[in-house]
Amino acid sequence: MKKLVASLLCACMISTLLVGCGGNGGDAPAPADEGTEAPADAGTEAPADAGTETETETPAQTDSGSGDASKTINVWAFTDEVPGMIEKYLEAHPDFGYEIKTTIIATTDGAYQPALDQALAAGGADAPDIYCAEAAFVLKYTQGDASQYAAAYEDLGIDVDASLKAADIAQYTVDIGTNPDGKLVGLGYQATGGAFIYRRSIAKDVWGTDDPAEIAKKIGPGWDQFYTAAAELKDKGYGIVSGDGDIWHAVENSSDQGWIVDGKLTIDPKREEFLDLSKELKDNGYHNDTQDWQDAWFADMKGEGEKEIFGFFGPAWLINYTLAPNCGGEAVGEGTYGDWAVCEPPIGFFWGGTWVLANKDSAKKEAVGDIIEWITLDCTEDGLQYKWANGTLNGEGGTKDAVASGTVMSMSDGSVDFLGGQNMFDAFVPANQYAKGTNLTQYDETINTYWREQVREYTAGNKTREQAIADFKQQVADNLDVIVE
Repeated sequence: MKKLVASLLCACMISTLLVGCGGNGGDAPAPADEGTEAPADAGTEAPADAGTETETETPAQTDSGSGDASKTINVWAFTDEVPGMIEKYLEAHPDFGYEIKTTIIATTDGAYQPALDQALAAGGADAPDIYCAEAAFVLKYTQGDASQYAAAYEDLGIDVDASLKAADIAQYTVDIGTNPDGKLVGLGYQATGGAFIYRRSIAKDVWGTDDPAEIAKKIGPGWDQFYTAAAELKDKGYGIVSGDGDIWHAVENSSDQGWIVDGKLTIDPKREEFLDLSKELKDNGYHNDTQDWQDAWFADMKGEGEKEIFGFFGPAWLINYTLAPNCGGEAVGEGTYGDWAVCEPPIGFFWGGTWVLANKDSAKKEAVGDIIEWITLDCTEDGLQYKWANGTLNGEGGTKDAVASGTVMSMSDGSVDFLGGQNMFDAFVPANQYAKGTNLTQYDETINTYWREQVREYTAGNKTREQAIADFKQQVADNLDVIVE
């Protein structure tokens, strides 16, 4: 096993930088999520370390940067998003007194987790003080096999109860970040509750209106209404979504149970229904049968697919970091830019997010706590979340995003030209009320991939429904330490 980990580490690229070298300051994309087969920077044209002055090294060559380990905070991440935020923290707090050493390893090919696990287990001066985990595998670090390394936020000097109440943090992010002892060990900074993101021009052509309140009634509530809308769109020559991956996260994250219950593989009825929902899309020609994060999927965002596509399911980050860069324009009238709106989805869900954790063995807990609190709980205009929500982290006119703090969202304006001037927070704030974090497991990234592969085999006619389920169970039994019955 050690040889395997070492090989993985040597094969991947680790970028080590002192924050303050000119990172992108938080405009990196949100990471892609479980089962999407997407790189961490999916949907963008810039690599994860774009705009930074980096030094690429193997682990053996990595040094502390400052030569004084006691004044160095080690940060591990899979994109430069959180390191960029910390850079801005340092700029705003010039007397902070610590240098930051950042290790960035992309989640591509599963390289990040083994490297992080080894670094946490090894401990010592080079161990991570702050580390990041995305929704696809965060439960491993907050509640699962690696949860023993995470420090409780209260041990970082954070008044957890008062801060959560003041910031009005979305409950699902708290649930996901709470360890088995009931202690908060991780929080995110984004709100990733999902909405339905649709083309205004297509809505007008089919239903004579693009009003979000009216479109929400056309596509929901519930999947029956959604498929009624799909038939009406088809009659006009449109697809309702690009591929079955566009409904998967709504299905997955609205399920009542996770994949693992009491150590046993469990197929929640809502997740099993994905077989039927996917087949209905394909058999009726309601989509372009694309696979998410591939070229044909991006082409549908420009309106350049086999047939024009009405919409996509997703959080605010999907708009900012995937739809906008792939819409074929940068101003209203170019490509599909400005021809979008958001409304309540037929079923509540969330998708993605990054949680920030601290090492319980860090010798710099107070300093680490100051950074983490600024990123995840500070609800003032000087905190990260206010700047992130209003697009001011790097000055006026930046990308606006939905954030975890309801207090900050109520203080912020989410109006964007990409959505025809709509205030997207009107849709994304209530979306967080329907999101829940109690149906995740530490194996989601792997199991979701197996499930979606088998669903595609079934809808393509290569397997029966029963065979697809049986093969899925066998994959899980062969590869994971999970009871399969």
